[in-house]
Amino acid sequence: MVTLSLLQDAILFLSSDMPYANQAVLNKKTGEIFYRSDFGDIDEFPEDVESDEYIFLPHKKELGIDASTALNFAAEYIPDQYEKVQYIFSRRGAYRWFKDLLTSLGMLEKWYAYEEEKTNEALLRWCEENDIEVDPEE
Repeated sequence: MVTLSLLQDAILFLSSDMPYANQAVLNKKTGEIFYRSDFGDIDEFPEDVESDEYIFLPHKKELGIDASTALNFAAEYIPDQYEKVQYIFSRRGAYRWFKDLLTSLGMLEKWYAYEEEKTNEALLRWCEENDIEVDPEE
């Protein structure tokens, strides 16, 4: 069993860079999470990481938390800015521009709460699909 807060921390670590630059594995029996990064001095992976006892945790993008999440947010909370958000996500550096727009609209905190909610929903679905028990107390 693993706690939701440990899973959230792992997803944050994984998603702090491009997919696969950082990795995290969950020991399905103990609930422990181990980390590895291509860019740092973190390499906690156990020797038997390829065994059935472990499962690699997904990046946010693998959970479906991507530009479509931002577009869904725009449609729901700032529909008058939807076309602008579509344009933003057609360019490089989209999240920076998106956050600048949200800041100017006073909606940045609302976005963070929305993104966290959608990430948690997707993460819990992933856990269910992979028979990972999440501590309900978290």
